[in-house]
Amino acid sequence: MRDHGLWVYALLFVVIFVETGLVVMPFLPGDSLLFVVGAMCGLGLMNYPLSVGLLLAAAVLGNQSNYTIGRYFGPRVFQWEDSRLFNKAAFDRAHDFYERYGGVTIVAARFMPFLRTFAPFVAGVANMTRSRFTLFDVGGGALWVGGVITVGYFFGNFPFVKAHLDKIIWALILIPGLIILLGAWKSRRKA
Repeated sequence: MRDHGLWVYALLFVVIFVETGLVVMPFLPGDSLLFVVGAMCGLGLMNYPLSVGLLLAAAVLGNQSNYTIGRYFGPRVFQWEDSRLFNKAAFDRAHDFYERYGGVTIVAARFMPFLRTFAPFVAGVANMTRSRFTLFDVGGGALWVGGVITVGYFFGNFPFVKAHLDKIIWALILIPGLIILLGAWKSRRKA
């Protein structure tokens, strides 16, 4: 980790930004990644304040980007059919959730992998004011990034985690990926 320095931080920034900023990338491992970053901070392999600040910026800027995309392209999206790049059923679920719970959705969605990607887009489509959206965006981003990295930081100091960090990292990457693949397989099988 120390040999690659800034490149590691830059890659982490890009992953969090893309997961939160591009409506077509909801499958990236945001929660797992933040937890692993926290564990690595706890082990002294990464800088905790730099990681929290940088990844909070990535999460907020990603949501702002996604909101802007929704605001610009939103009216056209409702005419799309299901495709590989856009799942209208998932979009409709996120839209309904947003309509019911308003701006709090932006905060709560941070902790829900697929909604995390769609909620800012839907806020843009629904013409939520930028100032109100930004308030919830920054607050939710701080809770998500700060909270998950901090939990990882404290778990990273456990002897078991120190001894098995490589296996934990692989499990946190592979298990959510397998769950997504299984869900996709089941939904195609039903159709």
